[in-house]
Amino acid sequence: MTTTPAPPTGGPVSRLSRLALPWAVTRLGFQRQFAYPQAALWGLITNSFFGLLRVAVLLALFGTRPQVAGYTPQDAITYTGLTQAFIMAFSLFGWFDFMRVIHRGEVTADLLRPASLLGFWAAQDAGRALGQMALRGLPMLLIFQVIWGLNWPPGPLAWAQVTLSVLLAWACGFLFRFLVNCAAFWSPDAVGFGRFAWAVLGLGCGFLMPLAFFPEWFRALLAWTPFPGMLNTVVELWVGVTTGPAAWAALGTQLGWTLALLLACQVTLRAGLRRLEVAGG
Repeated sequence: MTTTPAPPTGGPVSRLSRLALPWAVTRLGFQRQFAYPQAALWGLITNSFFGLLRVAVLLALFGTRPQVAGYTPQDAITYTGLTQAFIMAFSLFGWFDFMRVIHRGEVTADLLRPASLLGFWAAQDAGRALGQMALRGLPMLLIFQVIWGLNWPPGPLAWAQVTLSVLLAWACGFLFRFLVNCAAFWSPDAVGFGRFAWAVLGLGCGFLMPLAFFPEWFRALLAWTPFPGMLNTVVELWVGVTTGPAAWAALGTQLGWTLALLLACQVTLRAGLRRLEVAGG
């Protein structure tokens, strides 16, 4: 009698499957954003309306002055277009997906997947961010370009720095959001904590107002936090407020905070999973 040998579990095929999983999850996360195109359209209309209001407020702040804190009126318009474009891609208004999975006990299913829990959620959020950027971010930039015109990065080096900054801003923001969602391991009502965190994020990342417009002491305080790297750094590199060695220093700061938040997420997630109880066990 012959027996069929069991397939190897650690061979090249298995390793290839594990490498392919994050890309598949990212692709599905991207495709999921196109399931409700009408919702995306109305979201774009809403964002455009509030973008118009924000432009009016900022231009009124300038008055007849040609420059405020290194920003020209055209820079301020570009700032508004960028921040409106990145609202959904960076989930600046909040993100509770992982928190809900913990509260419903569905996190146990995630643990059965052949991938790290943090890596799985990062891949999923990357696809979501790309989808939102395609559906709402790029059209928003086009709207601002048609109505007012935007300032664009001046050359290949500036574009490379902005692209790297966008990737780091997403990574830093995702890790912060994931860390906040981990509060659900310890509290059945962690949503309130999350809402407070998003309010701090909106102020500290420069969404409500360019950080250059704030007092020096407040900007010095924010420099000790990861929040400017989640949006403000992208804007300042894009409009040219930060250039030269300062641009590379800003990117290094983004990278440093990303690595620090990654470590914090890993430690917190490990502690939360030890505490996790599903169905009494």
